Amino acid sequence: MKRIKKTALDLLDDLYSLAYWMTGSEDVSTELVYSTYLSANTKTEERVLLKTFRECYMERFGQKADFCWSQQPCESFVQPLDSMMQWAADIKLSVLLTEISGLKHLQISEIVGKPVETVRLWLYWGRILLSPANPVNTGHLKAS
Repeated sequence: MKRIKKTALDLLDDLYSLAYWMTGSEDVSTELVYSTYLSANTKTEERVLLKTFRECYMERFGQKADFCWSQQPCESFVQPLDSMMQWAADIKLSVLLTEISGLKHLQISEIVGKPVETVRLWLYWGRILLSPANPVNTGHLKAS
């Protein structure tokens, strides 16, 4: 079955749902969707719009993917914790893109800029970690 391409307007509800699941806040979700649509028009492709959404999310929450390994001063030095936060955000976004938007692995790979195998691994672990049956999410794990 061939997938129908959605327009930027068709994606409004999906983007709001993605934003809400990513942030947990109605106000922040509205801001995130608004900033995404500032760079879109009626002919913007779904893939491009979702990439823009990801960029807006990462920019809004200050999570950058760059590491600086040289001995020279780094303009965009990022602590490992920030990188882990982006990694967690990309895993969550990947799961939500497949569950809410119905995107395939290759499409998600193009949006997050990672290989398809990485996306498959993220989806596997992301579904486990985000599952309501996961002891971490239900509060059944006790601190030692």
